[in-house]
Amino acid sequence: MYKFWLFLLVSTLLFTSCNASKKTANYVTTQHKLELQYQLYKGVKYKYGGTGKRGFDCSGFTQKVYHNAFDVQLPRTTEAMAKVGQKVSNKKLKPGDLVFFRPSRKYNHVGIFIGDDTFIHSSTSKGVIKSKMDNPYWNKKYKHAKRILNIKK
Repeated sequence: MYKFWLFLLVSTLLFTSCNASKKTANYVTTQHKLELQYQLYKGVKYKYGGTGKRGFDCSGFTQKVYHNAFDVQLPRTTEAMAKVGQKVSNKKLKPGDLVFFRPSRKYNHVGIFIGDDTFIHSSTSKGVIKSKMDNPYWNKKYKHAKRILNIKK
């Protein structure tokens, strides 16, 4: 808990002292909000159908983070989430973009890109974790990404 509060204090001080452009500030804000959510739920176990601290499935975690961090209500299932937003190339990912994978023929998986080739998600084996997009497993299973935040109309 001490590490979380120290992280929060240092992050806030760094962020408020930044003289960044508006575009950069929004980028940092999104990353900052996602990192705070990750710290809050890191290690929470996987639970099929789970939507809270007792356990999350991947879409339950994604829905909770979006609601908490951005006050955006996403659909409940991975399949429904894949139908909203704007498709984005994996080479143009920004923090907050939803990343979709197909680990098996039976199910899909969703996570949230946080920058630095990394995404946060609820893993069936390890609970809420960070993973690298270029990890051979995830790289092979990657399907597409969707942008929900800051869509240009």
